Amino acid sequence: MRLLLVEDDAALCGRLKPALQKAGYAVEIAADGVDGEFLGSEEQFDAVILDLGLPKMPGLEVLASWRRQGRDMPVLILTARDAWHERVDGLKAGADDYLGKPFHTEELLARLEALVRRQYGHTSNRLEVAGLTLDMDLHQVSDIRGETHALTGIEFRLLRYMMLNADRVLSKNQLSEHVYEEDHLRDSNVIEVYINRLRQRLGRDVILTRRGQGYCLPAKSRVDAG
Repeated sequence: MRLLLVEDDAALCGRLKPALQKAGYAVEIAADGVDGEFLGSEEQFDAVILDLGLPKMPGLEVLASWRRQGRDMPVLILTARDAWHERVDGLKAGADDYLGKPFHTEELLARLEALVRRQYGHTSNRLEVAGLTLDMDLHQVSDIRGETHALTGIEFRLLRYMMLNADRVLSKNQLSEHVYEEDHLRDSNVIEVYINRLRQRLGRDVILTRRGQGYCLPAKSRVDAG
């Protein structure tokens, strides 16, 4: 899942980014409102963490601009703990949730995960699709035979995104954008390597190849369908 963090506190970003990466997010950072507004307008993100007290362009203006453009990604706003009016203004401007500073990283991660799940129509922290059960806390998946497999960071990001987008044909470039971060080499051909790794563990028919288009994880397994 690809996440945009718009925050001018470098120390806070330094603490949050590793925690977000460990939780399975590919993280891009913008240090001011202008850069954040541009990235959120021009690129696709699965969720945004947006500070309201930003230089160059206030967070509320950034959020309002995205919503005017029809950008509907979930946005979690960060505010000063006692600024209740900022929370109200943020929710009215189109924010999906808010968190007051200072905060516990664990709470931020839990709120963020809940926003992403709701965006895709899921409520449980265990994602169940096509006979697979993905534990988003432990980063492991149980297959249709009941066997459990631990996943690497990239494997987890890839499988989670495909399960959340079940039945959609996803190109290599789409998958690459939601797995890798901007400062890492995005070689879309490497996606094929990770797809094959998942197939070796979960079964060849779990992920289908659509020639010239990409890959698709069916919402129902062949066993379910049969």
